[in-house]
Amino acid sequence: MVLWFRPDADVVKDAPLVRRIQPFLMPTRNESVVYYDVDVDADAVDARLRSLRAQGVHATVLHAVLLGAVRSLAERPRLNRFVAGGRLWQRRGLWVSFTVKTEKTDRGAVLAMKRRLDPQQSDVELVRVLAGGVDEARSGKPTAIEKELGLLLALPTVLLGLLVGLVKAADRWGLLPRFFIDGDPLFASLFVTNLGAVGMDAPLHHLFEYGNVPLFCMIGQKRHAFFVDDDGAVRARLVYPLRFAFDERVEDGLYCLQSIELLKAHMEGRAPPSPSSSSSTAPAAP
Repeated sequence: MVLWFRPDADVVKDAPLVRRIQPFLMPTRNESVVYYDVDVDADAVDARLRSLRAQGVHATVLHAVLLGAVRSLAERPRLNRFVAGGRLWQRRGLWVSFTVKTEKTDRGAVLAMKRRLDPQQSDVELVRVLAGGVDEARSGKPTAIEKELGLLLALPTVLLGLLVGLVKAADRWGLLPRFFIDGDPLFASLFVTNLGAVGMDAPLHHLFEYGNVPLFCMIGQKRHAFFVDDDGAVRARLVYPLRFAFDERVEDGLYCLQSIELLKAHMEGRAPPSPSSSSSTAPAAP
C-alpha cells in the first residue's frame, strides 16, 4: 500500500472520483500530457522589464515568466499539485526550476537550477533570488548538482541503473528524504526553458517521468504575430510565444488554461481575467 505521507506534499483527499482514478488509467505523465500555446504581448512585458531594471536588477523574459508563474500558482493552488504513487498530492511551497546556458557557444553547458519562491516577496526580491541561481551556474565552479552527478556517473552502469530504480521506487512510496527532493530540479512546481535567448523557437516538450514536475514551459524567440482587433482589422504585434506541457491528471484543462491566462496577465502587467471569462491567446489590441 502506498504511504499517505511525503516530506514535500500532502495527499489530496477531496479530489473528484474521476480525478482519483486517472493515475491508474494513465499511469505515466507523457500519456497524460496536454499542450497549450499562448502569445504574450512583448511590448507590455518589455516595459515591465525596463521598470525592474530601473530598480537595479537584471530582469529578462525568463524572470517575467517565473514571476507570473509564482503569482498565478499562489492564486490558483490546485495547479501546484502532482501525481506520485497513484495519488494526487498538494505540494508544499512554490518551487521553480529553469535552465541556464553557461555561455552562448556549442561548448556552453546547459545547467538546471531550482529555487523556492515566496509569493509574498516583491518582484525585485524574487528576481534577486532567481539571479543567484544564474550567477551560480555561470560562476565556472561546479554546482552541487554537478558534483552529485559526477559521483553517480562514476558508478558501474548496472549499479547506477539499480540506484536510479531505487530512487524512483522510494519516490512512489514517499520515502525520499526532504533534502534529496529540495535539491533536485525535477521535483518542482514548474520547469521553464528559454530557447528564445539563443534565437530558437519553442518546440513541443515532453514531461519528465522521473521527479514530479507537472508543468513545463518553453519560451521562444520574440516574433511578430497577427491578430484581428475589435474593428475587424488585421494587425501585427511583437509577442513572446510560450508553449506549455501539462499533466492533465493534476487538474482539468479549463483550470489549467485559466491559470495560464492569469500568468499571461501578470506578465503583461494588466488586470487578471475573471476565471469565468472566455480566454484568448491573442494579445490585447492597443
